[in-house]
Amino acid sequence: MTALHLAKLEDLERLLPLAAACHTELGIARDDDTRRAGLEPLLDGLPHGAVYLVGPARAPLGYVTLSFGWSLAAAGMEARLDEIYIRPAVRRRGIATEVLATLPRALGEAGVQTLSLRLGDNSPTAALFERAQFQDSAVRVMIKTL
Repeated sequence: MTALHLAKLEDLERLLPLAAACHTELGIARDDDTRRAGLEPLLDGLPHGAVYLVGPARAPLGYVTLSFGWSLAAAGMEARLDEIYIRPAVRRRGIATEVLATLPRALGEAGVQTLSLRLGDNSPTAALFERAQFQDSAVRVMIKTL
């Protein structure tokens, strides 16, 4: 089973190159200062989200970021899977599948009611999430950048 480790501030330098690689793959234009500003509060204990290292903590194979919120409809805490990234050299070995099996159990034990994510149209990872029993939602997501 692939280990998940709650990332802390001392993991920032290991996370930055992984996040940069993820963002490059996704076409997200961010610099390291912006990534650092996004990661530091989560690694320092901000209760609105968490980052998990995937695999060995000293040489992670990837990472998962989550954000947390409260949902009246879910009658409790909900988590949104913000990013999941596995290094290309170790993909297709079932690591992401293991993460998506382990993470919901851990979150459920911590009182989280739902785990959601956003996918773009024709996302190549849609099959991965469907195998992990994520279901399409009838809710349309609309975003306003502030």
